[in-house]
Amino acid sequence: MENRNFIGVDIGGTTVKLAFITYNGDIFSKWEIPTNKEGNGSSIVQDIAASIKSKQEDLNLSHEQFIGIGVGAPGFVDVEEGFIYTAVNIGWENYHLTTALKKETGYDAWLENDANLAALGENWKGAGGQADHLIAVTLGTGVGGGIIGNGQLLHGANGTVAEIGHMTAKTENGRPCNCGKKGCLETVASATAIVRSAYDAIEAGEKTTLQEILRQNEAISARDVFQEAAKGDQTAQSILDEVIHYLGIAIANLAIVINPTRIVIGGGVSQAGDQLLNPLRKVFDHNALKRTSQAAEFVIASLGNDAGVLGAAYLAKQKSGK
Repeated sequence: MENRNFIGVDIGGTTVKLAFITYNGDIFSKWEIPTNKEGNGSSIVQDIAASIKSKQEDLNLSHEQFIGIGVGAPGFVDVEEGFIYTAVNIGWENYHLTTALKKETGYDAWLENDANLAALGENWKGAGGQADHLIAVTLGTGVGGGIIGNGQLLHGANGTVAEIGHMTAKTENGRPCNCGKKGCLETVASATAIVRSAYDAIEAGEKTTLQEILRQNEAISARDVFQEAAKGDQTAQSILDEVIHYLGIAIANLAIVINPTRIVIGGGVSQAGDQLLNPLRKVFDHNALKRTSQAAEFVIASLGNDAGVLGAAYLAKQKSGK
């Protein structure tokens, strides 16, 4: 094996995903470890370093066969300094992550926001197809995103580009958001929002098959809502109609600013496929400029959980200059 490999690390609130990736972007080993949030995440970097070393030993790989580490983390980050201002889900605040990683592993490390890395990964090896102008939207517990313009990942003045979930969607009677605002896009278009709307409908006494699912499973998922809508349940369909309405308008507004050739939809909600994509495209076309719409192709993300680690490896490849 050539000595030009990268280590991709994607730090999440529950697990840390890790991978060994070739210079050309092929994953030859991937695994994950629990995210230990005790002590405000004080042992996470040591856990990552120990896991990397252990895996290298298992595979009989030397330290010198790797160029460096790309790492993604949630929250507000300074990519130039490798510094995390705050990562609420982990407990980090004013934390110099790349310095700590280098000290523990001996490798140069480069940091990026996790949603941005997913966009990089999809554009390098997935559905993005190496587009120069791309919007990536991740629909999961919240709504995240990444934007590539003129072939470069955009960061803005202080690293808050593409906080898509916090665009204002509802100006009246909006639900409170974790960011402190009300009516943010992720309060109406995330998996969490879909489930909340289902509970609200049941509490309001609407006649829906979702009530039986709640009785049987003692819970409702976003997938349940999509499945019941596909079977003809009107309440489930009206919930999705609202999601798609707000999401389509938000993406259309973004597209008018960015003028992308490709819009990649990822995250758990994207597993609905055409059931989401086809009506979303109609709302988008209705609200975007005609020329903007003509240039843009909608695609479902293809890398799944590998997007983050692949984006991390691509980041390291770019930044190392090797």
